Amino acid sequence: MDLSTLCLVHSILEERGIRRAAAAMGRPASSASAALRRVEAVLSVPLVRRDGQALVPTLDAEARLPRFADIAEAAAALTALGVGGKMAPAISLAALARFAAAARAGSINAAAKSLGLGQPQLTRQLSHLETAIGCKLVDRSATGIACTPAGLDALALAERIGAAWELLFTASAERFRRSAATWRLGAVIPFGHESEIAAMLARLTVEWRGARPRQPLFLSSTTADELVSGLKNRRFDLILLDTDRYPAEFEGSLIGRSQLALAGPRGLDGSVDFSTLLGRYSVAVPSPRSGLRQMTDRFLEATLSPAERARLTLVEVDSIPVIINLVLDHGHLSVLPEHSVANINPPPVLLPLDAAYQQSLSLVWPRDALSRMAAETMVALLTKS
Repeated sequence: MDLSTLCLVHSILEERGIRRAAAAMGRPASSASAALRRVEAVLSVPLVRRDGQALVPTLDAEARLPRFADIAEAAAALTALGVGGKMAPAISLAALARFAAAARAGSINAAAKSLGLGQPQLTRQLSHLETAIGCKLVDRSATGIACTPAGLDALALAERIGAAWELLFTASAERFRRSAATWRLGAVIPFGHESEIAAMLARLTVEWRGARPRQPLFLSSTTADELVSGLKNRRFDLILLDTDRYPAEFEGSLIGRSQLALAGPRGLDGSVDFSTLLGRYSVAVPSPRSGLRQMTDRFLEATLSPAERARLTLVEVDSIPVIINLVLDHGHLSVLPEHSVANINPPPVLLPLDAAYQQSLSLVWPRDALSRMAAETMVALLTKS
């Protein structure tokens, strides 16, 4: 790991954008993007999430931001010691740590032995560091080495940077130790505590603990697109999608299907045809990122002409509980799983759709043996009658 990479990542977190950070640091956007990926990989934590066009620091990143800021501030002070005032990307944390060890030992030979290096190798590394910073750090003599005034300043900064990085890395190592045995399941957002998905996930949590007591299960709910993205970047180990379509790079198993219905306010005249009802009422729909929305769009396209769809009033709400409230209390329609909504007391009016319109639940996982073993256990528990 080197200072240039860490300073770029700090700038990304501060600027909330790769291009803005790259411009601020005078580096290509590709370098900033690569720096972010490298640090995330080393720390084993995602540092940003996308919110529209902006990158937003994750909670993990917010907690670590003071350490990144400390490293960036110390790196700037280290740069100021040199003649050119420009930090070279070749300054690695390992080089700073070896300089600090040599300075504290007062002898290159003694430091080389403690570090498991050859003396010529450590001598060359100290010379390269002096060249990179742009000033002399140590005076050499027959009795050993002594720091120059600039070297004493560099020593304090090197140890400050090393301590900040150690805190960053230790926090991530501890987090990794806690999460290494944990299986992280990302799931679609349940409709409510009374829904089939909520009941299924609660039952899975209990039965998983019995089946794998040493491997805790962590559950997190979000939209279909974010679930797939989380599986790709390993934020999730397995995902439960509300669709039977998923990228070919993964394996999956169908868990079940739920019949969909057009849900409407109490008192809705169920004898009226769908196209007439859709023309009379506003239609509440979830985000396009959800499998349910994709099925809703298919139903609307098959039921309405292009002209009728153009006159349709769609209300997009990325919250199923809010959608249900719009149906029950505010005169909206929505396409929802029949069995889940029927558990509401009293339920909305439900007009079943054709059998072609169903909500599918699929368990999806990466194509590797360990994930497949966990998936087999989870499929057995999820499909248990």
